[in-house]
This record gives sequence, structure tokens and C-alpha cells, in this order.
Amino acid sequence: MDFVSVIMGSKSDWNVMSECIEVLKKFDVAYEVIISSAHRSPERTKSYIKDAQSRGAQVFIGAAGMAAHLAGAIASQTCKPVIGVPLNGGALDGLDALLSTVQMPSSMPVATTSIGKAGAINAAYLAMQILSLKNDELAGKLIEDRVMKAKKVELDSAEIEVRI
Repeated sequence: MDFVSVIMGSKSDWNVMSECIEVLKKFDVAYEVIISSAHRSPERTKSYIKDAQSRGAQVFIGAAGMAAHLAGAIASQTCKPVIGVPLNGGALDGLDALLSTVQMPSSMPVATTSIGKAGAINAAYLAMQILSLKNDELAGKLIEDRVMKAKKVELDSAEIEVRI
């Protein structure tokens, strides 16, 4: 079965990455989550990626803060799409993680989202957009989600316009 693999660099990343999982759940997208560090457990990371691919992982999401080499380490082990989520923390509050995630050498792409919770949510949406290339049902759900969000903007606007 196709699924999204979410790899976090440490347990503390769950506070943010749980947002990603909630989005995947909302759309009934299969996923699994593990903790594995590019620096502290590189062999575990490498082994997991190979195993996950063999079981149907179609997209990998790597979330880490500070040096944030996890998404790049994932990309070095797979030709499947990799999405990097830079996380807040450290002296630079996520800017270091953003630069570490986005600055990849040619032929080793990592799609990088924004820092923090918005990035975690966008990673889920991007993963689903990738999966929707071969899944019309999921594509339909994503379209409906956008329609509902557009309607909410109109309702919110109407509420404010009435007050003025």
C-alpha cells in the first residue's frame, strides 16, 4: 500500500509534526512516523528508508531543526520525492534549519516548506498533491478542500462587511 513516511529528527519535533499527521488523517492518507537522526542514528535512517520504500513509501517528509540535515540524508538514499520541514529552535529560531534544508547540491532535490507548523501542514498537502498524480479520489478531495477554503473566505468577508 502506498504511504507517506514522516521522519523526525527527535521526539521534541512531534509538537510541530503532529499537525502534518492530522492533515494526512483528515484525508485518509496512509502514513507512518518514526524518529531517526541524520547525525545520531545515520544507519537507522538509511535502513529505514530502504525498508519503507520496499513497503510502499511514495513520499518522504523529513523534519528537523538547527543543522537540519535529515531531509538531505533522506534524499541521498531514495529517488522518491523528499519534502523537508525546517523547525524552529536554536539561536536562529529556524533560519539555520531553513538554509540547511533548502541548500542542496544539484541532482539531490529536497522540496522545502516554510518553518514550523505552517511548514508541517504544507508538507502534508504537498505529499498529497504528489500522491494525487496517480490517485483521482485523493485529487478530488484536495479540490473539494480548496473549494471549502474559498467559501470560508467569502463567509468571513461577508461577516466583516456586515459589521462595517
